[in-house]
Amino acid sequence: MKAAAIVSALAFCAFPAGVLSAQSVGWKDYLGGPESSHYSPLKQINVTNVNKLQVAWTYTAGDSNSVFCPLVVDRAAYVVGKGGALVALDATTGEELWAHPFGAGGGARAGIGGQRGANYWESKDRQDRRLFVTFSGYLYAIDALTGKAVDSFADHGRLDLKAGIDRAPIPLASRTPGRIFEDLIILGSFPGEGYLAPPGDIRAFNVRTGKLAWVFHTIPHPGELGYDTWPTDAYKYMGGVDVWGEITVDEKRGIAYFPVSDAKYELYGGDRPGNNLFADSLLALDARTGKYLWHFQTVHHDLWDYDPAAAPQLATVKHDGKTVDVVALATKTGFLYVFDRVTGKPLWPIVERPVPKSEVPGEWTSPTQPFPTMPPPFARQRLTLEDLYTGFMTPEEKAHWTERLANAQSKGIFTPPGLSDTISIPGVNGGAYFWNTAADAANGIVFVESKDYPSILKMVKEGESTAENSGGTIPSRIQPGGRGRGGFGAAGGPPLVLRYGRTIYEGSCEVCHGPDLKGDRGPAVDDAVKRLGADAVRDIIKDGKGAMPAFPTMNAEAITDVIEFLDKSEQAPPGTGVPGNTLMERLEPEYPPGVTPPPSRYKTGYGQEGYIITPPWSTITAYDLNTGKIMWQTPYGDMPQAGPGDKLRGNVTPRSGFVVTAGGLVLFVDNQGKLYALNEKTGKVVYSRDVPNSAAGVPAVYAVNGREYILFPLVGGPGFPAGARMAPGGVSPPPGEKAYVAFALPR
Repeated sequence: MKAAAIVSALAFCAFPAGVLSAQSVGWKDYLGGPESSHYSPLKQINVTNVNKLQVAWTYTAGDSNSVFCPLVVDRAAYVVGKGGALVALDATTGEELWAHPFGAGGGARAGIGGQRGANYWESKDRQDRRLFVTFSGYLYAIDALTGKAVDSFADHGRLDLKAGIDRAPIPLASRTPGRIFEDLIILGSFPGEGYLAPPGDIRAFNVRTGKLAWVFHTIPHPGELGYDTWPTDAYKYMGGVDVWGEITVDEKRGIAYFPVSDAKYELYGGDRPGNNLFADSLLALDARTGKYLWHFQTVHHDLWDYDPAAAPQLATVKHDGKTVDVVALATKTGFLYVFDRVTGKPLWPIVERPVPKSEVPGEWTSPTQPFPTMPPPFARQRLTLEDLYTGFMTPEEKAHWTERLANAQSKGIFTPPGLSDTISIPGVNGGAYFWNTAADAANGIVFVESKDYPSILKMVKEGESTAENSGGTIPSRIQPGGRGRGGFGAAGGPPLVLRYGRTIYEGSCEVCHGPDLKGDRGPAVDDAVKRLGADAVRDIIKDGKGAMPAFPTMNAEAITDVIEFLDKSEQAPPGTGVPGNTLMERLEPEYPPGVTPPPSRYKTGYGQEGYIITPPWSTITAYDLNTGKIMWQTPYGDMPQAGPGDKLRGNVTPRSGFVVTAGGLVLFVDNQGKLYALNEKTGKVVYSRDVPNSAAGVPAVYAVNGREYILFPLVGGPGFPAGARMAPGGVSPPPGEKAYVAFALPR
């Protein structure tokens, strides 16, 4: 550590607590607090002066492309830096205090863990302060003052995230950092999205020791609620039903709220007849014990990948003349579900309505699905020929899409994926996602960021190509990134390295390159190693190329496994459908003895077609839950390529979240590298300005010594002109590099 950093670190350690408590307001929790509200009580920056914002400091994170939402405690900001290291900065200057590198993830073979943020915990006397972050399938405990591993936690500061999960062949990564409650850290997992993935049980660990405190079975065991909504003994072989999204805690009541994901495989359920609790549910548990309190299932027997991931939002409202504490869940269906947060009773009726039956052989379809009567949807739920947007299309493409939409099945959000083109909207990657919800709890206002991102699905038997409906109409010049997906191979069969490679491919690559390696939003990669060579493929994975992002946190062993898998991924001749004739099929897990498998393992490409629907492609919606009505809705960000008219057409896949402040502002940075400040009450743009790069993550709002800051995590985008000065002692980060930029009012 440099001498100046040591002095700064010592100053930080000795900073008077009384001064901090009087003049400082931190952002010490992921998404701003245990309630996940993205809300700050600060109002020094407000609607009257936000146009005076200046860059206070910058920190360039170099080669890191990790998405990480910053934390701020006292005057230390915690971010991700070069090589995926956890870094502490002086929150007033951006000066580096310490860095904790993770290297190759401690030898973990599958570097598929995301770093969307961290957790902070401190003892009551503040003598013990810890950061918890997941990386490559492990949970790390790091001293918040020194950056050193906490040796007393688990295995010398590191906990294997297989702990508490049955049938976990490799370390399991939590896609979000979980939640701290008292002396517990509550974690979800991301066990994969392939057939017969491991179960996604919810766990809590002691923050001091790393010992397992409790487990909740999301696929119920015998005698547990929901066991009869699955085939007999499904918990022994079915998987998913995990919490890869964001957890919210009502600290006063000790209740934790979980958006529980779908069962796997998510787009065909012939091997899991029944409603499949607790898949696609809002689940309330006692945070101290993991005891079941209540649940509501938003989708029965999910066939659409409509799992919830956005943080449940807590608010207090006036309803029927009474004050009610509520919890609201926004999902990929485009609905906002609102409940009494203690009893689970819906604030407004939710009715079961008949839905179409699947035509796919062996499939089981729930005859009804739940529809909230209020509030109204925040996303579009049907796509017809009248909604076709041709702004980016050639005449040939226009003719193609006109015919395709005219012939596609489109019967609303619960149209089951069929054997011909079937439209799913908001889509498997649409609606509300992680980072997408916020609340002004005291005023009963909930905000939802969402996208209308249609999927055109077509089910085919195992062994047949899914490339026909792989998607990919997005122009390369504005193609967005996407989230990873995953699955797990079986014991026995092909070499273990190939099963690891398949797992990592499905976790990080499949969403763009397709389940059969023939391309989806990205190009085909079934011949990538033969065509480019192993070294070139390794460099592309590490550094990125064109529209493909870098994966700097994927360790060397994991990259080697992926390359080995790609190199041996010879496909059967198109249309043969011969079981066992492709590597992908030979790596599929087998059903246990006594279990009758479905007629086939049907699959589909994700068919994501963001630009075929009229803009806006993404929006922010503000709900007044005192009335159940929409206060306002506005496009999220700018898409100047959309042509004349209103420029605010919405990003197709927004990569950043937003914050709400007591200063009456909603603040975010879009994919085009523009900062927006909206009026919280009206949604109107109060102020906008260019920033060096686009954003990825949720900004932090904090104050030190009476000065308010807004810290944005930026990554990608055009950058400012080379050498352009942004702040005293700092220059613009280079184009495409990750950086943190803090804004404040002039001194």
